[in-house]
Amino acid sequence: MIYLELFWSFLQIGLFSIGGGYAAMPLIQNQVVDLHPWLTMTQFADIMTIAEMTPGPIAINSATFVGIQIAGLPGAIVATVGCVFPSFVIVMSLAYIYYRFRGLNMVQGILAGLRPAVIAMIASAGISLLILAVYGQRVLPEDWMSFDVNAIIIFVIGFLVLRKRKPNPLLVMAGSGIAGVILYSLL
Repeated sequence: MIYLELFWSFLQIGLFSIGGGYAAMPLIQNQVVDLHPWLTMTQFADIMTIAEMTPGPIAINSATFVGIQIAGLPGAIVATVGCVFPSFVIVMSLAYIYYRFRGLNMVQGILAGLRPAVIAMIASAGISLLILAVYGQRVLPEDWMSFDVNAIIIFVIGFLVLRKRKPNPLLVMAGSGIAGVILYSLL
């Protein structure tokens, strides 16, 4: 019975947590602390901290950790499958629809219209990260001249190396991290 409850709880979380793992946190708390008193609020906070620190999506990590806490390894598997199942069904359905109707002009038009929006979303996230790195905060009109010179130097060098030499981006990230340690510890 506990396996069915775990599956049903995390199926609901997987189905209604639109917006990512942070949007799932209140749903997870409602299910595992309030609705089913499987965890105390302290245990929930600990599990969410661990789920956030480990690689992978927060909702799936928390499903795994809650499941293992409640019912061992089978509970972890059941909770994780429950969390992933709605996304799996939706993606497989969309893939089938795309495969079946990909030749239609309307589908090609929809995809062509989505490409610039996706690029704009990625660019927006990149610009937000750049502003955060350069200014360390949201930029107010009176603060636009108080920027971090070290961050700009690291960014420009990393950008130029990526554009001119085309190395593995992981190497540029590692080099930027080392440069940051050196610049920020010496200056």
